[in-house]
Amino acid sequence: MRTFAIGDIHGGFKALIQLLNTMEITEEDQLIFLGDYVDGWSESAQVIAFLMELKETFSCVFIKGNHDVWCENWLEEGAVNPSWYIHGGKATLGSYTDISREEKQKHLEFFKGMKPYFLDDNNRLFIHAGFTSMHGVGKEVSQDTFFYDRTLWEMALALNEHIKKDDPNYPNRLKHYSEIYIGHTPTTRYQSDLPMQAAGVWNIDTGAAFKGKLSAINIDTKAVYQSDPLPDLYPDEKGRN
Repeated sequence: MRTFAIGDIHGGFKALIQLLNTMEITEEDQLIFLGDYVDGWSESAQVIAFLMELKETFSCVFIKGNHDVWCENWLEEGAVNPSWYIHGGKATLGSYTDISREEKQKHLEFFKGMKPYFLDDNNRLFIHAGFTSMHGVGKEVSQDTFFYDRTLWEMALALNEHIKKDDPNYPNRLKHYSEIYIGHTPTTRYQSDLPMQAAGVWNIDTGAAFKGKLSAINIDTKAVYQSDPLPDLYPDEKGRN
């Protein structure tokens, strides 16, 4: 069985299909999605509908991201969060124009079933953004941190690349897990269109919401799979630019 971590999709349905075809997934594989399925490109509702079908055949884990929280709140309450609207929500609203009330309810239940994080049998943590507790995710005060935190990634980047876990100065926050897989903060901010690794933290968000690609990584072999850049797949759109 292969296990893949898949980065932020942001409504890029074409990129998702292209990526999965490139990966040549089988029913023996496990797919761990790191959140932010919506907001950005024009096919957010189509992404959710496809993932709901995908989980019927494949072993899937769906982590919840901050954009998913916004969309879930809209589906449940009908109110449009202004921050959500200007950060990709407008495109998501458009994708739901022809979706029936019954289908929206099914999508809402799908969002509600997403996990705040996932810990596998090899003590590898999968989470959308990060956590702040030095005692690990189980001691985090608020789940909002799982959706919005950037300090975990910033801390990992700031460490000396040669520091070891037994060093007394090694951050306690990073000692709990064998590896950590995140999305949320695009690697394109660091002039990379590939997943990045620092101190055992793997960032798989390669900027699909903007001008980057949608990426996946085989967590055992570290082989990387990618779509074309999203602007090439949606030439008439701007994404979240």
